[in-house]
This record gives sequence, structure tokens and C-alpha cells, in this order.
Amino acid sequence: MQIDLSGKCILLGVTGSISAYKACDIARLFVKAGAEVHVVMSPSSERFVSALSFEALTRNPVLTEQSESWSSDLNHIELGKKCDLFLIAPATANTLNKLSKGVADTILTQTALAFEGAMVVAPAANTQMLQNHYTTGSLKMLGVNDYTIISPQEKRLACGDIGSGALADPQEIFWESARVLLRDPFWQDRRVVVTGGGTREKIDEVRYISNFSSGKMAKALCLFLYLHGADVCFITTMGNQGLPQSLYTIEVEDAKEMLAYTVDAIRVAKKGKMSKATMNSSESVHLIQKEPYLFMVAAVADFTPKFPQKGKLKKSMLGEAWDIQLKQTTDILSTLNKEGLKTIAFKAEMDSQEGLKHAQNLLKTKAVDAVCYNLLTDATSFGGSENEITFITPTQQIALGRATKLSLADTILTHAKALHDDNHTT
Repeated sequence: MQIDLSGKCILLGVTGSISAYKACDIARLFVKAGAEVHVVMSPSSERFVSALSFEALTRNPVLTEQSESWSSDLNHIELGKKCDLFLIAPATANTLNKLSKGVADTILTQTALAFEGAMVVAPAANTQMLQNHYTTGSLKMLGVNDYTIISPQEKRLACGDIGSGALADPQEIFWESARVLLRDPFWQDRRVVVTGGGTREKIDEVRYISNFSSGKMAKALCLFLYLHGADVCFITTMGNQGLPQSLYTIEVEDAKEMLAYTVDAIRVAKKGKMSKATMNSSESVHLIQKEPYLFMVAAVADFTPKFPQKGKLKKSMLGEAWDIQLKQTTDILSTLNKEGLKTIAFKAEMDSQEGLKHAQNLLKTKAVDAVCYNLLTDATSFGGSENEITFITPTQQIALGRATKLSLADTILTHAKALHDDNHTT
């Protein structure tokens, strides 16, 4: 899923790690998202990748020891002033230790010391170098100083050792950096439960009853909630491919499982994430609990086989006709305790005459705060990259128009914020 970072400016720092070549992929991801990218390279990084490669990718001159100029903004003071975020990827153990001590003996560390915006580092080094007490202490110090640290991967390293130290996947570095850029105070640390995909009601071990839901709308919502800083629990039948790896996902199969995990997730969400806030100039604090949200996007089956079978039923045993007895599934939205919870339901209809009325009725019959109504044409309407949504509340109907699901997700979250009680403490 491609997000739009137009108007954002990234400063990418590259240090002398064997994984320096992966910084080219990181730069490409930001450029593809519409961001402006500038690069600063430490002297040792130039042994692994050339400045020319980054200039070709970003269409901007690269800041190095040799290219620094005081007749333009290509210097360690001015370059960072126009950037929203300074991402150092890869960041060697040497660089991490220098950053934590304020050492500025290279063009990169000088630029970091002069930078006033958000700082993100993605370590890449031998396991023992990262686990050395000096480096672990430096990482703690950087964390205290509001650096975002993207954990390395555990795999076979370039030196042949197996352990934690490989640079995080470029896509994950992009997601985590975008999360810093797109952080929204309203959603930050707010617990949100999202359900998605069509449930699969088992007939036997190889067959099931399901629907055409692709789960794409739910994934789009999860992605934007995560990037805005929300504490997301994604309950889905479709997996989390294409989403950040650290986005908490629970995979389920049928309506019964989805109900059980949704009830549990809401219970946890209502406990709230308690945070400290300094009052005036004193050391006294108060605890803040942000009201959680539920986005019920999943297409839950209305019926499930009454007698699911173990093993595989043989065609020869079933004969020419097969009657499967079904029973109603539990209505999840009606069952949930939605007190202290903002709930947005999703309603797909194919009845152009009565569909809107059915969606409006959900506000009362299911006791939800809003409904996202989607009028479908036929089965081909599922699985596409676009939707047409009407956002319905007890007081208004807002036509969001036809757009990509990713664009609609961001718009839906804007209207979901408006549901929040202005008199609530958060």
C-alpha cells in the first residue's frame, strides 16, 4: 500500500556498514511516496556505495566531506533546517556511540548535532558490537533523548555470525519513519481494535463457507491508524501482508473466533494506556485514559454449518446432492459491550433502494456511533482498490465519494475523530 508523503522532507544519513547499499532502497521508497530526500554520507560509507547513486535516486546533491559548501545550503548547518526528519540507516555501532556522546568528528555526526527535528536510527552491526555494554548504554541514552530506534533483524550477518544486527528491512524502516512524520496527537497511544476480512465457516477440514470480502479496507484503516501512532489490534481472516510487522495482528478463521478475540481485545483496550502529564511546573502528574475505538470492518458470516465434520468428506459418500444444515452465528456487534467505546460499523449493501435505510438502522439496532455505508454493484465490486463510502452518524450523512481505499481510510479517520466527545478529558 502506497502512502503519500508529499510535502515532507527527509534527511537520510548513511554510515560505513556493509548494508549501506540498502540505503538506496530506503531513499527510493521515500521518493516513490512523494517526499523530498537529501542524503549525507560519512567518509567510511563512501567505501561501500557512491554519492552518485544517491544523487541519481533523489535528484539532489549529496553532502559529503568533499562536497560541503558554504556558498549554498549543502553544509552540515543549513541542510537539516529544511528537513522534517533525520533518518540514519544504517547506523553503525561507532556512530551510535558518537551520537549518544555528542561527538561530531564527521560530516554526518556534525549534521546530526546541528539537527533540531525528529531523529530516527536503524542500527546495523555485528551482534557483539551491538550488545557491548557501551553500545547498549548509548542506545538507552538515545532513547531518553527522543530518538526513535528501529530494531535490527536477527539472521546470518555479513561476518558469518548468526544473531541480531542485520539492518531492518527497508520497507519496515520506511513505515517506522513515516509513523514519526505522520504522528497525530489524537490517535497517538489510543487503543483501537479493527476487524477485517470474511470469516470462514468450516464444513470439513478442506471446505468452508465464506464471502468475497478482500479485507483491503480494514488493512488500509490499520495502516493509517498505525502511522498516526495508534495502539492497533488487528483481528483478521486475511493476514497482515503489506502492513508493518510490528502492527499487532490476531489471525482468526470463523465468526466464533472473531467474537471471542474481539471481546478480549475490547476488554484490554478499555483498561486504557495510562500516561503521565506534567501539570504546570510541579512534579505532580495525572493519569490520562484515551477512549478506545472499534472499527468493525469484517464481513462476518450470518450462518455456519451446524455439524462441521472432521477430516475430508468423500464425494462418493455424499452422492449427487448434498444438503448442509446451517445455524445462525452470534451477531458480534449486538453482543459486544460498547460502553466507553467509540464504534464505527461498516455496511455493504446491493439494494440501491433500501440499502441506505438499512445502514441508518444500524445506528439504533446495533448501538453504534457511526456507519460507513458502501453500495455494491455485484460480486465484482469486491477486491478492488477503490470504494465509495457514505459516513453516517445520528445527525448527518457525509458522502466521501469514490476514492482509493487508502485515501478513504484517512478520510474516515478524520470523521471518526469528530465523534469524540469534546467534553471528554482526552
